[in-house]
Amino acid sequence: MIKHIVLWRLKDADKSANALIIKEKLEALQGKIPQLLKAEVGINFNPADNAADVALYSEFASREDFEAYVIHPLHQEAGKFIRNVVAERRSADYEV
Repeated sequence: MIKHIVLWRLKDADKSANALIIKEKLEALQGKIPQLLKAEVGINFNPADNAADVALYSEFASREDFEAYVIHPLHQEAGKFIRNVVAERRSADYEV
C-alpha cells in the first residue's frame, strides 16, 4: 500500500476560502479515480508560524496506481487550481 501525504501553505489572499475549495476538489476525486482508495483533506486550525494550511492524506494499492492517479485528468484539473493558490508544498510518499 502507498501512502501519499501533502502539506500546503497557501498564499494570503482568500486563504480560508481557498482552503475549503482545495478540500472540496480533492475529496470529490474519491469514487471518480478508481486508483484512489482513500482521500482525507484537513484544514489546519493551528496558527503557528511554521504550520501548513491544508493537509492531504491518501492511499493507493500500488505505486502503479499512485502514478495513474498523478496523471489522471481529474487530478490534473484539481491541481491547476491548487497551484494558483499555493505558496509552498511539501509531500511524502511511502510504502507500507
